[in-house]
Amino acid sequence: MNVYASHRIVVGMGQTKAVAVLGASGYTGAELLRLLSSHPGFEVVAATASSHEGMAVADVHPSLAAAYPGLSFGPSEASAADGADLAFCALPHGASQRLVPKLLGCTGHIVDLAADFRLKDAGLYPVWYGVEHSCPELLEVAVYGLPELDRAKLFGAKLVAAPGCYVTASALALAPFVRGGFVEPTGMVVDAASGVSGAGRKLAETTQFATVDEDFTAYSLLHHRHTPEMEQAIGGQLIFTPHLAPMNRGILATCYARPLAGGLDRRLDVLARAYRGEPFVVVSDRIPSTKATLGSNTAHVTARVDDRTGWVVSICALDNLVKGAAGQAVQCANAVMGWPETSGLPLAGVAP
Repeated sequence: MNVYASHRIVVGMGQTKAVAVLGASGYTGAELLRLLSSHPGFEVVAATASSHEGMAVADVHPSLAAAYPGLSFGPSEASAADGADLAFCALPHGASQRLVPKLLGCTGHIVDLAADFRLKDAGLYPVWYGVEHSCPELLEVAVYGLPELDRAKLFGAKLVAAPGCYVTASALALAPFVRGGFVEPTGMVVDAASGVSGAGRKLAETTQFATVDEDFTAYSLLHHRHTPEMEQAIGGQLIFTPHLAPMNRGILATCYARPLAGGLDRRLDVLARAYRGEPFVVVSDRIPSTKATLGSNTAHVTARVDDRTGWVVSICALDNLVKGAAGQAVQCANAVMGWPETSGLPLAGVAP
């Protein structure tokens, strides 16, 4: 059910809130800094990157030179957020677990972009991530940050776990059908393709230009670590196959489910009702494309029912660095503060 209108708290922004961005040298961190540079309510007072400590932000991210001419990277330590109203953590998986317990005493609110606090069942971490969770008591404290599906607990939250691109795309495509009882909650299929930036900035053979260019490949067959998070967000059981596409940005998730008895004739109505009033979800009969979402915090969704095979096909496209990462985090931060969720976030994509 769409609760955007009833749960959004629109208030004056008042005094600017001080923000620290931990792990700001990667693609997601750079995107956070870009979005925050034009946000009317947030001011970046600290940016950290242990691998680039002491370097100017403009030297690592020349695209941000005009926005942050005097800002340099500090070490990724909790003390960087001392006195800040909010801290964004854009760190590799596992790093947030070490920092968040300390950050809770340094700053008012935390939005974590890693997977460290997304799963509610601590027992899933050693199975899917290979290590025990170091602070499982915080999993219940953390609020899952996909506003279009679960925004009620975001206002005032101390710790928000913002989902990433694959989970966001698949959940936006499938959750309304599962939660509404329109499809079987088991045996769903998610085939999704991501741009190379989804793998992060760190150099790897699998993401080099000569490897990716003119290629399209699946990876992490049957065991991708985001599978249990998808099942948690959607509310069912599925098989997930990710693919790497030769493009910089974008996620396209093509999802399949079986209708429950009685059929599902008005497939777009399900999505339209679920996302009525949601500024960042476009429901249309048009087939979504990643290019249409480039640079925006907007997801495009559509659905079809195949009478011949009996499958429901639901598709979602989004920018993996914006709605799939940094934009989602800023949207959550807006909700935490009680501000309009659209504050500082682009609705329109960049074209051509």
